[in-house]
Amino acid sequence: MLYYSRHGSTLALARQIARGIESIPNCEAWLRTVEDIEVRDCPQDPIVTLDELKSCDGLAMGSPVWFGNMSAALKHFWDQTSSLWISGDLIDKPACVFSSSSTLHGGQETTLQTMTLPLLHHGMLIMGIPYSEPKLHTTQSGGTPYGATSVSHSENSLSKDEICLAQALGKRLATTALKLKGS
Repeated sequence: MLYYSRHGSTLALARQIARGIESIPNCEAWLRTVEDIEVRDCPQDPIVTLDELKSCDGLAMGSPVWFGNMSAALKHFWDQTSSLWISGDLIDKPACVFSSSSTLHGGQETTLQTMTLPLLHHGMLIMGIPYSEPKLHTTQSGGTPYGATSVSHSENSLSKDEICLAQALGKRLATTALKLKGS
């Protein structure tokens, strides 16, 4: 689980995806963030290392919406992963993306799409949320077929739909990682 969170909303979503991952037997989610390029108001998990990324069985990556794009800190991290790209260390690992914005139409889907670009260049297998998830049809807050999303609410709370869809995405990532690993 790799994320950047400025005020805590993306972190709240990451925690729900982690719950989904850990609801699958034999799966563990590690919450990791990227080095900040400015001061942050949010509590911080450990900074990810390239070795951790290399050793993961699957990756969920999240960012707040920054003008329809991933955060500069997350982009800066991916710009330093050439050694993993050259060695092909991430090829065929499953990955998904998630994002949080302050408004429903604040650029969530374009942010999710920009986050998939480095993952595709690394040869990762991108997965979203299929429409077989009932909440995807009825949500009035966050959630897209491209990945889990949230609209920032007071005190970094998530709606019931956002929680359900984030956990479903985590479960899908974990189940796929297990299948690909042959467990």
